[in-house]
Amino acid sequence: MHGLFGALSNFEGPINYFGKKYRVVMPMLPLYTLPMLNTNIPALAEFLDRFITYKGFSEINLLGNSLGGHIALVYCTKHAANIRTLILTGSSGLYENAFGGGFPRREDKEYLRAKIALTFHDPKHTTDALVEECYTTVNDKAKLIRILSLAKSAIRHNMAKDLPNLKMPVALIWGKQDTITPPHVAEEFHSLIPHSELFWIDECGHAAMMEHPDKFNGIVDGWLAKTLS
Repeated sequence: MHGLFGALSNFEGPINYFGKKYRVVMPMLPLYTLPMLNTNIPALAEFLDRFITYKGFSEINLLGNSLGGHIALVYCTKHAANIRTLILTGSSGLYENAFGGGFPRREDKEYLRAKIALTFHDPKHTTDALVEECYTTVNDKAKLIRILSLAKSAIRHNMAKDLPNLKMPVALIWGKQDTITPPHVAEEFHSLIPHSELFWIDECGHAAMMEHPDKFNGIVDGWLAKTLS
């Protein structure tokens, strides 16, 4: 499950790695096509439910990054019977220091480059292609309104009271240098989710599966193997 500015390519490393041993499916979330009044976290969790029902999936190992993790959490509170394990990396749901109040200089590509760079520990991941994609998105007024609506929904929809009720095994994989959902957020998730394990990746920001795909895949693979034994 990708995040607010995410795309299928964000999980290229895990898809290629785990596709050899699991059935890997990644839906493209309808972030920009939901009706404006229905552009929020619960509505995206309902979309996920419709997608899973349509596909007939069960015994799911559900993985979410950032907003995708938040959507996964909401889904798990309502449809836990379908979920075997949950893997969260840089998830919102408790606290997220995203893009502040909006994009006051959205026509300025260097401003956007600096904002995108906050996602990563190593600035090399802030590619020209990523900046161009973000630039195109935030300069589309219909998309921008929905981005801001989803960001506000994520802040309002705090999961602290729901997390202690989760029963499935949960892996928390966090970048030590994540500035969007900082390390204390991971520790709070860990303290609130009963059957959780917390794993750190050093020299890593908010998107561990992009910045350190080999380390990320190794952690997920080893943890999933434990849950199957």
